Amino acid sequence: MPLRMSRHSGFATTAFASVAHTYSHLFTLLYATVVLSLERDWGMGYAELIALSIPLSVMFGLGALPAGWLGDRWSASGMIAVFFLGTGAASMLTGFATGPAGMLAGLTLIGLFASIYHPVGIPWLVKRAVNRGRALGINGVFGSIGTAGAALVAGLLIDLSGWRAAFLVPGAVCLATGILFLFAMRGGLIVEGAEDAAPTPKPEAGDVKRAFFVLSVTMLCTGLIYQVTSVAMPKIFEERLAGTLGDGIAGIGVLVTVVYAASAVANMIGGELADRYDLKRVYVVLQLVQIPVIVIGFMLVSQALVGVAALMVGINTAAAPAENALLARYTPAKWRGRAFGAKFVLSLGIGAFGVALVPVLHKLFGHLDALFPVLAVLALGAGLAGLSLPGRRARQAAIPLTAPAE
Repeated sequence: MPLRMSRHSGFATTAFASVAHTYSHLFTLLYATVVLSLERDWGMGYAELIALSIPLSVMFGLGALPAGWLGDRWSASGMIAVFFLGTGAASMLTGFATGPAGMLAGLTLIGLFASIYHPVGIPWLVKRAVNRGRALGINGVFGSIGTAGAALVAGLLIDLSGWRAAFLVPGAVCLATGILFLFAMRGGLIVEGAEDAAPTPKPEAGDVKRAFFVLSVTMLCTGLIYQVTSVAMPKIFEERLAGTLGDGIAGIGVLVTVVYAASAVANMIGGELADRYDLKRVYVVLQLVQIPVIVIGFMLVSQALVGVAALMVGINTAAAPAENALLARYTPAKWRGRAFGAKFVLSLGIGAFGVALVPVLHKLFGHLDALFPVLAVLALGAGLAGLSLPGRRARQAAIPLTAPAE
């Protein structure tokens, strides 16, 4: 019976953590497609409307630090419950917005509650995983599902019932998931993580400082690339591929979904690479390989852009398992929630200010072509900074032990 309960508990915890990762990305990207409908319904310009989502992106990152601290000091499962219930309620509140002020408030709340997952869920996953790269890769697939599904879900619901349904229906589903999660907690199916399944020897203090400083730079660059791309892609496709799948917003949503669904497999590939090869080398190469792909995307105005966009996003997300594994290697287990909270403050919080480039560039040029050179420069910056990470010596010193950590 204890063994059976343990298996059930592990499955339930993994299932809810995966669903939470999907939701965290889905809810923060619904508005990127909804805004295309509001341009018509509210008679406002794209630049003015998309700017309303900047506080959402900022809170999605800045909220990670207190969320990680509470996950370390209070309860990881308790914070996940707050995530489900708070995100669902905030989304439904946004669906009742009657103007820009209400939309701004609702989106900001979505960002705040959605910020809980990454600094709480990922450290828990790292703690219980034996093959960290593979586990992080699988978890990344579920995040990509949320990113891929956001445009499709929003587009279909808009075409069926209007933009309000794009917030109300997913919000109700998220609330229901939260209630189910509370029952699972009460029934003992959800438990807090134990000691590391794959303990890592303590790295040298100099390597810790050096790694965290370098990763701070690279995580900021990679976060900017991810944030800007995910917010701008629906508009880029509308500008370059209008009418490809009909005149409705759902067609744009399908194209964005195809991009992120196709790139989801990159998380698995990146996870396997992180387990099999030197983390620094994997991380740096993936950053630099993005550059020629971004340049090709800049030049395309045909349907081939969909495939190149999938490759752009795929390479960016493939580097995430190595990045998270590097951060976990140089962070004590008891501080991981706060360390990952700091990471997402950089990559999603401060990085979210890059989202402000979207309305600014669109207003200046009337299109978003200028974003591509910006993305290429950021990828170059991440790759060059990554060269300063501790090298193979640190990797060999950090091979997991067979004995549990003290």
